[in-house]
Amino acid sequence: MSHNLLKGKRGIIFGALNEMSIAWKVAERAVEEGATITLSNTPIAVRMGQIDDLAQKLNAEVIPADATSVEDLEMVFSKSVEILGGKIDFILHSIGMSPNVRKKRTYDDLDYDMLEKTLDISAISFHKMLQVAKKQDAIAEYGSVIALSYVAAQRTFFGYNDMADAKSLLESIARSFGYIYGREKGVRINTISQSPTLTTAGSGVKGMDHLMDFANKMSPLGNANADECADYCIMMFSDLTRKVTMQNLFHDGGFSSMGMSLRAMHQYSKCLDDYADKDGHIIYG
Repeated sequence: MSHNLLKGKRGIIFGALNEMSIAWKVAERAVEEGATITLSNTPIAVRMGQIDDLAQKLNAEVIPADATSVEDLEMVFSKSVEILGGKIDFILHSIGMSPNVRKKRTYDDLDYDMLEKTLDISAISFHKMLQVAKKQDAIAEYGSVIALSYVAAQRTFFGYNDMADAKSLLESIARSFGYIYGREKGVRINTISQSPTLTTAGSGVKGMDHLMDFANKMSPLGNANADECADYCIMMFSDLTRKVTMQNLFHDGGFSSMGMSLRAMHQYSKCLDDYADKDGHIIYG
C-alpha cells in the first residue's frame, strides 16, 4: 500500500543484486512511494546479478560503478542528477563484503590485504560516497542517507569476523560526516542496524541459519525481514524524519536490548538436557 511518502523525490540505491537483497526491496518500495531512482552496483554484480530485471520493472537506469573508486562515484552522482533532473533526496548504502570471511580466515589469522579490502568496500566506500556527493553539492537540503549496519559493531558474534570492524567504522563515519553535512547542508545521515537477514552477502557468514534462529528466539518481536527493513528505510528517507541524524537505529525486533529471553532459555535448557547424564552432569565430547 502506497502513502506517497516519497512523491517527487529522487534517490540512488547502491547494492541491489537480486530479490534476496535488502537494497532490491528498498528500491521497489521507494518507487512504489512515488520516487524516481537510479541503481548502482559493481560491473561484475551487474553482469552476474539480476539488477537489469529490477531496472526494467522500476523504469530505473543502472549505473555500473565500483563504490571504492572516487572517480566512479563522481560519475554515479553526476549522471544521477542529470538522469533524474535534479539533486538527490535519498541514498541507500547497502554494500558489504569480507574476503577474509569468504576465505574462512579466522579473526586471529586475518590476511591484512584482505582486511583493507573489507574496510574499503564495507565502510570507507561510505565516506567516499558522502565526500563526493558533498563536493558536487549533489544532495538536496534535508536529504537522507542511510547505510545498513549490524549489531556486531557493538557486540561480538562468532563468525562475523572483520565485518564487525567494518560496521563499527561505518557507524562512526555516519556520526562524523553527519555533523558536517547536517551543519552545512541540512543533510541527515544514519545507519540502520538490521536483524540478521538471509541475503547473498549474509549467507556467507558462518552459521548464519543458527544466528538467525538465535536472534529470532531472543527478540520479543522476532527478526525483522528484508521487506520490513525496506519500510523502515522509506520512513527514514521521508520528510517524517527530518530531524533524525547521526543515529544508529536498531531494527531488530528488540534483540539489541535483550539479555536472555524465555524462548532462548528453554532452548538452552533443552540443549543442556541433551548433553547431561542421569545425574545432571554435563557430558563433554
